[in-house]
Amino acid sequence: MAGEKLDGRYVKLWAASTTSALGSGLTTVAAPLLIASRTDDPFVVSGGFAVAWLPWLLFALPGGVLVDRVDRRKLMIILDWIRVPAVALPAVAITMGDVSIALLYAVLFVINSSEVVFRTAGGAMLPSIVPKTLLERANGRLYAGTTLAHGMLSGPLGGFLFGVAASIPFYVNAGTYAVSALLLGLIAGAYRSRPEDGPGEPVKRRSIRAEAAEGFRWLAGQRLLRTMVGLIGLLNLTLVAATSVLVLLAKERLHLGAVGYGLLFSCMAVGGLFGSVTGDRLIAWCTPTWTLRIGLLIEAGTHLVLATSTSATVVGVTMFLFGVHGALWGIVGSSLRQRLTPPDMLGRVGSTSLFIVAGGNCVGALLGGAAASKFGLTTPYWAGFVVAMIVSAVTWRVFDRAVVSAAYAEEPTVSR
Repeated sequence: MAGEKLDGRYVKLWAASTTSALGSGLTTVAAPLLIASRTDDPFVVSGGFAVAWLPWLLFALPGGVLVDRVDRRKLMIILDWIRVPAVALPAVAITMGDVSIALLYAVLFVINSSEVVFRTAGGAMLPSIVPKTLLERANGRLYAGTTLAHGMLSGPLGGFLFGVAASIPFYVNAGTYAVSALLLGLIAGAYRSRPEDGPGEPVKRRSIRAEAAEGFRWLAGQRLLRTMVGLIGLLNLTLVAATSVLVLLAKERLHLGAVGYGLLFSCMAVGGLFGSVTGDRLIAWCTPTWTLRIGLLIEAGTHLVLATSTSATVVGVTMFLFGVHGALWGIVGSSLRQRLTPPDMLGRVGSTSLFIVAGGNCVGALLGGAAASKFGLTTPYWAGFVVAMIVSAVTWRVFDRAVVSAAYAEEPTVSR
């Protein structure tokens, strides 16, 4: 491993993904600000978030089938070029003084529909350009780039650019997608799921439903992977339920203003960046088994602190640790999936994971507000603590060192 390194193809993929993430983050910030400047109706404002999450439920599974049918690099390039005019259109409309909320909804839907497939294709392409022994490092660098660009830079930059002129974030976003497409175009090679899927050699295809179901069944048959995906979906449900009312917790219990509330997320982003950059070394030192087990305890501890603490400092440190845990879990999960999944099913298995995670996000946002309204502000956090402790106890043995080590040593085969 000491002599191996991430080559130029990976650097171009990393640069494309990071640039794309920065642009998407600008629109994620600017679109709600623009919608809120047009209306004070909470339902209309929250509708933007619903429209942004909807594609993850609608297109994750069929998107995975598409990723396994075509050249993954070319698909990512096409998706970037689709998004260039999609975000340039509202920029022009703003400049002309004729932008509507319906148009902004449509833009959020289009860019997130592309994003779910783009992200699946990138994850499926990675094992083709990175040695297996470097998957943790490669995934960590990708998470670091996304965290830095989307989680840390796009927020303040998007707000600043929006303050200068509402159209600028959208123009810049269009440019980032164009740069991403050009960078991907510089990556040499073909990246089809099956080598025999070449020009002039037609392959018999089944229905989208049948191929998506095959990916779901394969994942369901893998005890370690299905446990991890199920856990992430369940824990994301409780996490989003908790964060959906975090603004109220910050105001009423921590006595923080808007800046302080934003800094809590900055603490988590900094933790995520630290975990991403050092992830391969931390995981090697701690072992994947204990990375997963300790992560479950950090998950439970985070909810307990948020339920009981009135110290902004304690909560900030906790959010930092949670960010580290989230990055490490993401690296281990992605690396295991890329190691174990047959090459011709990477798209479908990855998209099934995204589908389950997105479902937890959507449901969690609704449950968090309902629970806090009916039973009290700290209810979502106590519920998250109880769920995380139960999950830790039930799944502790699933992440046994022998089981995880065997998974790392297993060689995937092409499915038939």
